[in-house]
Amino acid sequence: MTRAEQTRVPAGDPVTGGISRKGLSAGTVGLIGAVVIGISCIAPAYTFTAAVGPTASVVGTQVPAIVLVGFIPMLLVAFGYRELNNRMPDSGTSFTWATRAFGPWIGWMAGWGLVAATILVLSNLAGVAVDFLFLLIAQLTGQESIAGLASVVWINVLVCVLFVAAATFISYRDMQTTQKLQYGLVAFQVVVLVLFAIAAIVEAVSGNAFDATAFDWSWFNPFAVPTFSAFAAGLSLSIFIFWGWDVTLTMNEETKDPERTPGRAATITVVMIVALYLLLAIAMIMFAGVGTGELGLGNEDIQENVFFHLSGPILGPLAFLVSLAVLTSSASSLQSTFVGPARTLLAMGHYGALPESFAKVSPRFFTPGYATIVSAVVASGFYVVMRIVSENVLWDTILALGMMICFYYGLTAFACVWYFRRQWFDSVRNVFFTFLFPLVGGVILAVLFVTTLIDTMDPAYGSGSQIGGIGLVFILGVGVILVGVVVMVWQAVKRPAFFRGETLTKDAPVSRRARGVAR
Repeated sequence: MTRAEQTRVPAGDPVTGGISRKGLSAGTVGLIGAVVIGISCIAPAYTFTAAVGPTASVVGTQVPAIVLVGFIPMLLVAFGYRELNNRMPDSGTSFTWATRAFGPWIGWMAGWGLVAATILVLSNLAGVAVDFLFLLIAQLTGQESIAGLASVVWINVLVCVLFVAAATFISYRDMQTTQKLQYGLVAFQVVVLVLFAIAAIVEAVSGNAFDATAFDWSWFNPFAVPTFSAFAAGLSLSIFIFWGWDVTLTMNEETKDPERTPGRAATITVVMIVALYLLLAIAMIMFAGVGTGELGLGNEDIQENVFFHLSGPILGPLAFLVSLAVLTSSASSLQSTFVGPARTLLAMGHYGALPESFAKVSPRFFTPGYATIVSAVVASGFYVVMRIVSENVLWDTILALGMMICFYYGLTAFACVWYFRRQWFDSVRNVFFTFLFPLVGGVILAVLFVTTLIDTMDPAYGSGSQIGGIGLVFILGVGVILVGVVVMVWQAVKRPAFFRGETLTKDAPVSRRARGVAR
């Protein structure tokens, strides 16, 4: 009998609290390692180069304000995640916690939201890595035609699959391998981004910038955004650039001091990322402005990859470092992003919400081997099909990702509020951390979810593709959720024990006052 089989929860033996061990390698990730993997998963170089342009087009010089406002719900939700992790450190995170708070049906959908979002991102990260690989080779060799190879479908697909295979191999191995790789990749990425920002500010101050814009504290004023629609659109983009910090929680069964380390790592990760984004936003506005000129952040022709277009004017002969940083960012994030869906699928298999095969743990590396391979196959298959069918459909699916993020983050925040409902007023700390903070964070995400849902119905949203007059981004986003509902119903028929609450119970902790009365 394998270690995973020894620790699997049999039907009729419900889990009521704490960790239900799944055979993962405990105590292998420290606080610094968790923070590094969290930053890697967010992929600041990749996410910001793709998001800063569209954000500037919508909100102008208020990009720093939008970054800060987007940071607020992430921080509030992170507090809720921390409280849930303190009580129930389980690799299933959103799936396990929502099940304990609301029951198996909502819990299953929370798990689906996390898995669907991360698998969509995995395919996108691999595609971005391919683009930047050829861009970097073109820069280093001076042969611009090489960059065009990324547009050749069979070459793009082949290299993409190779990237995914390499990331899968590393993720399949133990967490020490993942940590060692990420230390170097993340350090290089952050150093290049800071160098880029400092150089941009120096150029702006010295008068050598493209559209030198003097720094102004009003950039941090969110009320200066002209319309609520613009504010919501900018906020949606801002939330995307923070997404991924929760990977620190999915490793909770493998961290040292699992009750506290993952929560601390999540908070530190989010704070470090917001500081980096603010520095970059200020530097880029000071250098390029937000106009639609050749290098302006509002120029649609450069918005797909703003760092690449600004790197030459800012860093000169060192411009290749920026392309290398974005390539490093997407490649390292591709590898670390496997951590989240693999461990969520492991937990879902462990508790009987998916086939038992998902609960298999590598007897050599003590990692969720089967779930990791399935995630890789699905992500690769999705990318290949979408890339061959239509590149527009592929990118519209990525735009629909914002809905999935708000969906499962919001559910988890509300799970924290409801789970601790009997303990809200046990202390002043509980009022804020188990009630107010996660509630406000969840409400913000719920409003964004509904707003995005409405906005994406417009065919003009995204690539402009539509079906029956309804925007493709809306159809894809809602479609992913509906597919989850269908799969859930199928699993309920095949594996009724979980959905009857026999393997993972709905529960709420008793308040301190109630415990006192009982005694």
